[in-house]
Amino acid sequence: MAMSKSELIPEIHMESVQTVTPLRITEPRQARQVLTADPIGSGIFRHCLHILLYHAKASQDDARWFHVGWLKESLARALLENPIFAGRFREGDELMEIVSNDSGIRLLETRIPASLSEFLDFRGSRGRKDAEAELVFWKDIDEQNPQYSPLVYVQVTNFQCGGCSIGISCSLLLADILLKENFIKKWADIHNNMLSKDDLPAAPMYYFPNTSKCTDSSPTSIFSSNTSKKSSQTMIFNIPGEHVNSENDYALQFCVEEAERKFGTKMTPKWSLFLKTKSCNSIKVENFPKDGLIKPKSGLQSQIAAAIWDDFCANDIEFRKGNKPALVSYWIGFVSGGLVMAMPSADQKGCPDEVKVIVTVPYQDEF
Repeated sequence: MAMSKSELIPEIHMESVQTVTPLRITEPRQARQVLTADPIGSGIFRHCLHILLYHAKASQDDARWFHVGWLKESLARALLENPIFAGRFREGDELMEIVSNDSGIRLLETRIPASLSEFLDFRGSRGRKDAEAELVFWKDIDEQNPQYSPLVYVQVTNFQCGGCSIGISCSLLLADILLKENFIKKWADIHNNMLSKDDLPAAPMYYFPNTSKCTDSSPTSIFSSNTSKKSSQTMIFNIPGEHVNSENDYALQFCVEEAERKFGTKMTPKWSLFLKTKSCNSIKVENFPKDGLIKPKSGLQSQIAAAIWDDFCANDIEFRKGNKPALVSYWIGFVSGGLVMAMPSADQKGCPDEVKVIVTVPYQDEF
């Protein structure tokens, strides 16, 4: 099916929905505390980070390397090091935390009746911002029963030309681990090593394909996505760690003002702050009042450097050696009035106190 810019993106077809758990039972279990100030609102269950990698077909053997069955098996191995991604919420009387209970990541296989080049023709247009949301899957964490909701989704979409996309959607409560630990690269390296072995079986052991062909009801009717279109813009900063905390907020205010100036839009009077704490494995979530923030200190600008999404090195990820992504997209879902995320730098060599501050503001027409 040919596709022009004036046409709508063809419908995505669901092929299979599976759950990926760590290759072995996680012992001891990991836990991450979620520190919140009441009332925090439902946004804590809706905010997520989307990372979308496009891979062109490089050879006839690519279908094997990007086979969902093998991706599932390598992902299970990658989860051994970071089992928290396969965990769930656990709520107590006075404590909310995420526990690595091996409930699993949700993995979806889809196909689209278009070539990768046709899809990428939408690049730069507002239509593509809507279209890209079809290549990732996210379902909001159930506010009433959060213990049952996956915190990470992976969607593999096959294009007619043999190319594919891999879309990762991660709760913002775990996004700093995803980025800092370079989890996707570790997964890709494991995948590369696994499929390079001479004694690899002809077909993956744990794979249940094409469920939509076995029944009249498509998985789409069972799994509905809350994925939002790209409705925000992001600016990233590198800041000395001593300037970033919820008590000394002048650095955060400076970053917010810079992002507002660059994008020509304003954040709402209250925005969300996701701050990775240094004291323990926890993340702090606060509503920050825009009015009354400390005025940025003079001279602070010289200590703050601009950064970009590419600093997280997703453009170098190779699920097959030599086949880097043709394009990588990042965006944060459900921004509402804006949010700020502060976390340790992905590369702290020689700069142990550096923090990355990610400021996301909504498009002007999203208010």
